[in-house]
Amino acid sequence: MEVELYDTTLRDGAQTQGISFSVPDKIRITEKLDSLGIHYIEGGWPGANPKDIEFFKKAKSLKLKNSSLAAFGSTRRANTKVDKDATIKELLRSEVDVLTIFGKSWDLHVKEVLKTTPDENLKMIEESVNYLKSRGKFTIFDAEHFFDGYKANPEYALRTILAAERGGADRIVLCDTNGGTLTSNVFEIVEEVKKKVKAPLGIHSHNDSEMAVANTIAAVQAGCVHVQGTMNGYGERCGNANLISIISNLKLKLGVNCISDLSLKELTETAYYVAEMCNMKLDDNQPFVGSSAFAHKAGVHVNAIMKNPRTYEHMDPSSVGNKRVLLISELSGKSSILKKAKEIDLELDKEAPQTKKILGALQDLEHKGYHFEAAEASLELFMKRSMKKFKRFFELSDFRVIIEKRSKRKITSEATIKLKVNNKLEHTASLGDGPVNALDNALRKALKDFYPTLAEMHLTDFKVRVLDEKQGTAAKVRVLIQSQDKTDSWWTIGVSENIIEASWQALVDSVEYKLLKDSEKK
Repeated sequence: MEVELYDTTLRDGAQTQGISFSVPDKIRITEKLDSLGIHYIEGGWPGANPKDIEFFKKAKSLKLKNSSLAAFGSTRRANTKVDKDATIKELLRSEVDVLTIFGKSWDLHVKEVLKTTPDENLKMIEESVNYLKSRGKFTIFDAEHFFDGYKANPEYALRTILAAERGGADRIVLCDTNGGTLTSNVFEIVEEVKKKVKAPLGIHSHNDSEMAVANTIAAVQAGCVHVQGTMNGYGERCGNANLISIISNLKLKLGVNCISDLSLKELTETAYYVAEMCNMKLDDNQPFVGSSAFAHKAGVHVNAIMKNPRTYEHMDPSSVGNKRVLLISELSGKSSILKKAKEIDLELDKEAPQTKKILGALQDLEHKGYHFEAAEASLELFMKRSMKKFKRFFELSDFRVIIEKRSKRKITSEATIKLKVNNKLEHTASLGDGPVNALDNALRKALKDFYPTLAEMHLTDFKVRVLDEKQGTAAKVRVLIQSQDKTDSWWTIGVSENIIEASWQALVDSVEYKLLKDSEKK
C-alpha cells in the first residue's frame, strides 16, 4: 500500500499564532520538503496577498525533484460564472500543475455562511472542479467540514463529494475542519464513503481534540490514500495533523510506503529545520523527533535500557534520525553515569569509588538547584573536571559589573574583567545591553587573541528561574544559557542567590565548552 503526502505548512501552518513566513522562508521550506520526498507542497492562496503572489512567481524557477507544487483556493462564488470568478482565475494564473479547492459539505455552512441554496452549492463544486480539469490541471477537492456535515446530514454531505467526483476530481479529501470528531467516527465514516465514491480519498484533520494524528491513521486504515498535514503540526487554533508523526507511524507501525527509508532518517533534522524557519522552538516532548522523545531519567529505566533498549523504547530512535539520551539527575543511578562517561570518552568502572563519588556530587548539586538534564554541556565539563581530565583555558582573577542610571538616560551596564591565560594577565572592560551581555562582551574581548574561534559562537537563549519563590528577592536562581556555533548548540547552567554570579557560571561553562570542543577536533 502507498500513501501520498500533502504538506500545507506554508498555508495552514502559517496561520499559527506567532508564525509569519517571508518569501525566502517559504522557498527554503519548499526545497527542504522536496528533499524529504513529500508528494505535494501547498504553497499558499495565489492572489490572496502580495506574499503568496510573489512566492508563486519565484517558485517557477525551483527545480523540484520529488514534489509537485500546489496552489489553494475555493470553488467559484455563488451565482457567478466559473470562468469569471476571481479566485479561479488566480489559481490558473499561478501556473502550477496541481490545484486544490475547498467547498462546503455541511449544509449549516451553505445556509448560514454562503447564504445560498444546497443545489447552488452543488453546482459551485461540480462546475469549479470541471473547469479546472478542462484546463489540464490535477485537481484536488477538499470537502470542508465533511465529518460534521456527515453527522448532521449524511445524504447532503455525500452529494457534495459526488458532485466533485462528477466534475472529475483527482482526489477527494474529507476534512475534519473543526477538529472535534472522534477516531472511531472517522474510521466508520470513511469506510461508508469509500463504498459510494470511486475517486481516491484523502484525509485532512485538525487537532482541536488532540486526535488529528490518530484520526489520520484511522482514515488510512479505512481506505484513504492521500494524507494532508503540516510539519510539527503547525496550524490555526490547536494546529493540524502533524506530518512528522504521521510519516513515522505509517512507515514504522503500518509498513506503509510514503517516503524512502533514507528520507525517514532525515525526519528529525527536517522537523528542527522547519521549526527554525518558523522561529518556533521544537517541543522537547514531540513524539519521534523531540529531544526528550527517547530520554530516560529514572535509574531503573536507564539500567534496563542499557541491557536491552526494547525494554523502554517502542522503536529505534536512529530510524527517524533521533538519538537516545540518558539523563543524569538526582534520580539517576550508576548506569547513567557510566553511559554518559562512555559518550564523552571517559573510562569509569561501576564498582570504582570515583563513580559513586561523582554520582553523589551530582545528586547534591541537583538538590541545590542544578538541573543537568537541561544542561549537558555543563554536565560534561563537571565530569571531566571531577576526573581531572580538563585543563582550564583561563583563570579568573576578578570581575566587576557597574549598572548606572542617570537622569533622562537609559540604564547602562559596564563589565570589567581580570583573567589569566597561560600566566598572562588580561584586563578588559566592555559595555553591554545588560550586565550579562556586558560580561559576555568583556570575556570575549579578553580571550579573542588567544582563542579566535570564539568569534563563531553566539548566545541564542537565556533563561532565569527562581528556585524558591517564598524567599522573594533573596531566593536562589537558576540560569540556563544556550550557545551556538557553526555546527552545534549547547546548554550550560549556573545556580546562586546572586543572578549575576549564576549567569557568570553558565557563561564561563558555555565558553569553556566551546574551547574544549574545538581543542578535541585538533
